[in-house]
Amino acid sequence: MAKHIGILTAGSDAPGLNAAIRGIGKAAQSYGMQVTGFHDGFVGLVKDQSTPIESSALSGILTSGGTFLGTSREMPNQVVSSGKTKDMTAAAVATYQRHKLDALVCLGGDETQQMAHLLSQHGLNIISLPKAIDNDIAETDTTIGFDTAVGVAAEAIDRLHSTAHSSHRIIIVEIMGHDTGWLALGAGIAGGADVILIPEIPYDVEKIAAAILERNQKGKRFSLIAVSEGAMSKENVNFFANARKMNARLRTGDAKASVEERLEYIESRFTGNTLLLANRLEALTQLDARITILGYLLRGGTPNAHDRMLATQLGTAAIDLVKAGRFGFMVGVHGRDIVPVPLDRVSGQHKTIPLDHPWLASARQVGTSLGD
Repeated sequence: MAKHIGILTAGSDAPGLNAAIRGIGKAAQSYGMQVTGFHDGFVGLVKDQSTPIESSALSGILTSGGTFLGTSREMPNQVVSSGKTKDMTAAAVATYQRHKLDALVCLGGDETQQMAHLLSQHGLNIISLPKAIDNDIAETDTTIGFDTAVGVAAEAIDRLHSTAHSSHRIIIVEIMGHDTGWLALGAGIAGGADVILIPEIPYDVEKIAAAILERNQKGKRFSLIAVSEGAMSKENVNFFANARKMNARLRTGDAKASVEERLEYIESRFTGNTLLLANRLEALTQLDARITILGYLLRGGTPNAHDRMLATQLGTAAIDLVKAGRFGFMVGVHGRDIVPVPLDRVSGQHKTIPLDHPWLASARQVGTSLGD
């Protein structure tokens, strides 16, 4: 049986990471395992920055946000040093071997899952846990931090109802989610948003304006819009698709740099999608529009009861796999079951909202506009 395990938290922070560390640590110690925590994600593994995790370190952290181990988005195969990108995977492997670890548990999002798979391919005994407030990790129904973030975003929409109603305005709430709309959709439904815009469904600004004006005609002189930060209009989606096709065709020789630079410039012009949406809606409806960007507010604070329970379940299940000598898995959620999923099925994948998902059907049935 394993005697010494390592833990690290990588990527962005999320509510419930400390609860997961606690679940892993306490379960491991119940089997007599030594536990070592690596600081600041994979950076700590590459640079061998670690600390023993004793029972006292696990006391009182169940309800605390963030991660006491620290985190970072830097991955061992893409370490930036002196302006150059280096592959430091060998250094990460050497640290694992130096500590004579029997297993390493990695907590993080999609990039962390990819790195966990890569380290597994290098012969390390790896188990990973899914963490993401936007719920975009493949092969799991939900992720650590998602439920808390949905609740915070829904509460924000609740609070904005009164000011929207009082001032007869359009209030736009921008919610995290570059490529997926789980967070905006869940919070929008829970908060009763009149319009929900997500990356999976390109929107038509004129249809949104028409829905708002129809509400006004019925005496509802305000509208609340929940929008994912990655949502785009149909025009922008087509524009970017054509630009990327051009980039792929011309990616040869000297043309490569110039085309990529042009594409980067084009994308930079559209980073303010939510502001552009507000301006266009004001012009089309003659109503004032105001924007609230929730941003990193969704990542902080105390995890709710669901995320504490989920993190504890996933953490203890990870140690069950370690005890059984089963490695190369992410601990996922399928329905009511906690299941091990091979990392090669998770790595490089992305979970978007299926267009036939029940949440979308429910939103439409209660009259919510999805901009299409």
